[in-house]
Amino acid sequence: MDNFYALIARMKNIGRWALMRSVMPENVQEHSHMVAVLAHALAVIRRDVFGQPCDPNAAAAAALFHDASEILTGDLPTPIKYNNPEIMAAYRQVEAAASEKLLDMLPEALRPAYAPLLTAQDEETRRIVKAADKLSAYIKCIEERRAGNDEFRRAEQKSLDTLRAYAMPEVDYFLETFIPAFDRTLDEQGTMDYAEPVKPGT
Repeated sequence: MDNFYALIARMKNIGRWALMRSVMPENVQEHSHMVAVLAHALAVIRRDVFGQPCDPNAAAAAALFHDASEILTGDLPTPIKYNNPEIMAAYRQVEAAASEKLLDMLPEALRPAYAPLLTAQDEETRRIVKAADKLSAYIKCIEERRAGNDEFRRAEQKSLDTLRAYAMPEVDYFLETFIPAFDRTLDEQGTMDYAEPVKPGT
């Protein structure tokens, strides 16, 4: 019953993009952090830009744990996972069983707080996290392309097509407002100042 957090810490040992040659390898822990950042952003945009009720903190928390089941199942490559409905349905069952097993590793007093994160979410939170997950994949594809890796070009276009197909105003807003910066160098982003450093005491 005391293994939950020790297992969560092992997300960093699970690699993503298993069938792809990556210039910058990514693990599930890194991915989950980025998805949480993006889910929070999408929820804030929905609430503060479009005036729709949304809880950014709930979205971020759900995103942090959205791939927790992969600690027990591993990361099944997307082309296999979504190859046909039967495989996808079977994998969803395996994910659900793994999530329940993780939940059982917590003391009973803590389970009610984690159950919505591991086994069920309200539909709007689920949509936000799903969009953030795809957005994280899209950003990863951009980074790989910019590093000279053509392996991700098709995945980049497919990810963008999927994001557009969601028809979510907050996603479109993020794509138009923030994605262009991911195609700029650090210098072009205006974050580096190469002026002569000021010496202490001057």
